[in-house]
Amino acid sequence: MQFIHLDSIDDDRVAAYTNLTEIQLRNKLEPSKGLFIAESPKVIDRALAANREPISLLVEEPWIEGMSETFAFIDERWGEGIPVYVASPEQLRRLTGYRLHRGALAAMKRWILPSVEEVCRGARRIAVMENIVDHTNVGALMRSAAALDVDAVLVTPSCGDPLYRRAARVSMGTVFQIPWTRIGGDNKHYWPFTGMEELHDLGFTTVAMALEDDSIPLDELVRRLNNGPSEPDHIDRLALIFGTEGDGLSHHTISRADLTVKIPMSHGVDSLNVAASSAVAFYSTAIH
Repeated sequence: MQFIHLDSIDDDRVAAYTNLTEIQLRNKLEPSKGLFIAESPKVIDRALAANREPISLLVEEPWIEGMSETFAFIDERWGEGIPVYVASPEQLRRLTGYRLHRGALAAMKRWILPSVEEVCRGARRIAVMENIVDHTNVGALMRSAAALDVDAVLVTPSCGDPLYRRAARVSMGTVFQIPWTRIGGDNKHYWPFTGMEELHDLGFTTVAMALEDDSIPLDELVRRLNNGPSEPDHIDRLALIFGTEGDGLSHHTISRADLTVKIPMSHGVDSLNVAASSAVAFYSTAIH
């Protein structure tokens, strides 16, 4: 590694950390050549383990010694020319919008996302995030999907970016472990119209998580997943679809889904936060 101690956080060499918004990072040159920022040693290590290529690191001086194994891994995999910019905690506190939780940031190359067919090949249970815009919820859903053995995650064109710094950090780096892609890429007209057709063509039963009058309870969905393959209502491949905060799923999505499912509520509570409801659904629908 090349360790470069900064005299000022305004150094142009760390502009990716200090001057560019995450949208600008994503669109730098073109999306396939854009960057993302990974925050904290755990997230950085999981990104590196998934073969995500580092451009540079920005590290608080007290964290240098504790990251020696990370630096050694980078040296071995990508060579010794990756710069590590070293700053004091006082310098990094000046970064607008950056409240570091674990003393390290890494600028890393984005990759070309795979096709939906590739991500879903062999998958029996997937999740779809429709237009979820809160990056905390995006990250939490990714973490639950990874922890509870969901095979893949699809995000719609208007959904928040799983690689945004906060989303990746909340996911604890699992965004680099679970297969995911955008269904329809950046074409905002693709979902749910063509997108739902694509899922049906791939053999998925599409399930809208929504509080509709004709929604079946989650337990009934579980029964259909775990009954015999010869049963007429058996579900073999499942796509669970979760909607945006507040408004939930669009009526276009609900009307095109094979089923609508609800989690029964008590004490007059009308719904759960999407991060909580997804975890409940993932745990309950684990295919035995």
